[in-house]
Amino acid sequence: MKISTRDRIINTAIKLFNKKGYASVTLHGIAGEMNMTRGNLTYHFKDKDQLLKEITDGMWEAIMKQRNKSRQLPSFENLHNEVQLYHKLQQQYSFLFLDTHIVTHPLIKERFRQMTEQTIKDNKAAIAFAIASGNMQQEPYKGIYHNIAFNTWMLAFYWRSQKIIRGEKNKENAEAMIWSMLIPHFTKKGMKAFITFFGKDYLDNLGESFEDSIENYISF
Repeated sequence: MKISTRDRIINTAIKLFNKKGYASVTLHGIAGEMNMTRGNLTYHFKDKDQLLKEITDGMWEAIMKQRNKSRQLPSFENLHNEVQLYHKLQQQYSFLFLDTHIVTHPLIKERFRQMTEQTIKDNKAAIAFAIASGNMQQEPYKGIYHNIAFNTWMLAFYWRSQKIIRGEKNKENAEAMIWSMLIPHFTKKGMKAFITFFGKDYLDNLGESFEDSIENYISF
């Protein structure tokens, strides 16, 4: 299927924004990358802000499509799907997640805030559903499950940033870290359901083994 000029511009802009950063890319640069005139490009997009809005509109659409599926049944399977969606979006639109100036841009700041609040709310719904279905224990101390819901969002949203800071080759897995927070609160029924969905090997390989000898961390 032939791709439209408008979509070609969007795809090229995303590639350049991811590579150089939103602030460093100009319409002239995008046009040059596409071997077209700036005038031809501005026929489709009058400025970078219009491009940014079009790009983020596409991202919101993907998020809402997944959210609408999840709300039908707020299960841990949907939490898994949402984490995977964040991972995919951070690869596709990395410039949006790495530049704080972008997430506070007047055009998209409010939508990012709403997305954050809704994600945390959906995480709480997944926990509430797990408690109601007997897969998780009641909250042991006030604030524990709110904090887990918040940290689940934070791990998913900022995962790309930490990889760049610590190095792309680090082996940690965002979803495994999220399950590590939740598993201690599972009931026997919840553990059985988790193993049925993910498998015993996944449970046994959530991360590196912890060395509990203090000599490994402190020299006396």
